[in-house]
Amino acid sequence: MNNLQALLLHAVDIFFYLLEMLILVRILLSWIVGFQGGSVMRLLYNLTEPILQPVRNMVDKSPLGGGVGLDFSPVFALILLRLVKALLMALIQMV
Repeated sequence: MNNLQALLLHAVDIFFYLLEMLILVRILLSWIVGFQGGSVMRLLYNLTEPILQPVRNMVDKSPLGGGVGLDFSPVFALILLRLVKALLMALIQMV
């Protein structure tokens, strides 16, 4: 493995770690009433919604999703992020 591959692997790892942490922080702060309208939540919303909204749309259209009253899109998004990360890292290692 050369230096460029190692750098790319590290960058991909950091990028996906940050996305996962942002989603987890959004989940935790969404349970606290005072944070729901604050600037921190708006920032988290703006950073994570481009990932969560497509997943939410897929969950709502599935036979199992929608109408439950709970938003499981962050859980599915975290799983999908892990899969995409593994795929990207494998592709980088193959090059």
